Amino acid sequence: MLLNISYNRPAISERINEKVGKPFTLFERVKLKGTGSPKLQITSASIDIHNLLILDNNTNVCNVEMRNNGIIVMFRSLLETYALVIPYFKLNLYKGKAEEYSIYIDHYFIKVKADKPGIHKFFKKIIDYKSDNAPTQIGDL
Repeated sequence: MLLNISYNRPAISERINEKVGKPFTLFERVKLKGTGSPKLQITSASIDIHNLLILDNNTNVCNVEMRNNGIIVMFRSLLETYALVIPYFKLNLYKGKAEEYSIYIDHYFIKVKADKPGIHKFFKKIIDYKSDNAPTQIGDL
């Protein structure tokens, strides 16, 4: 779900909290050693997101925020802030090249450059959190 979150609209905040849960508390953030990513450089994106990113001449960067039930990928275009809201059950995370991660949901995707060890550590944290908090599968019984 791609949303414009530039303005404080309670209805949009409620939709985001419904999809991916409320933000972590301060205690949970400390326990997880942070829930936000460093600045991530976007290398490519799906056509809808690409059309937003080419509207200005700024560097295409994003950041990822972890929530209880999913992640939010946020980026800016012109003076607007957009969020790609991804519940864990729809999240597909791939490591294609050695220094690139791909984040997929339905027909949207964003590929980001991972040239620092902190970025690899953050994506490993997302994968671990997703697997630890996933509902029980039939194959696990």
